[in-house]
Amino acid sequence: MKKHEWREKTNEGATRLVTATRHGGKWKLQSRLKSDTEWTQFPVIELEDLETLRELLWNKYQRNRIPHEQVLEIDALIEAAKQNE
Repeated sequence: MKKHEWREKTNEGATRLVTATRHGGKWKLQSRLKSDTEWTQFPVIELEDLETLRELLWNKYQRNRIPHEQVLEIDALIEAAKQNE
């Protein structure tokens, strides 16, 4: 299982912690506010989170830390999310 993590600020100024994992060829995302203790699981990953994950993966790919196939998987998920909007 491969785990990718990032932090971002919400509109209210709180810190949101996000973890994306890939296991068995499937991507899962969970997040929580820094002040919370419980993680929220997302059965469907939102487009904004997919785009952030894609940027993170692209940077890791540039440093030869992940295979290019993972970037392509996220690209396909982004295209599917755009079609469903």
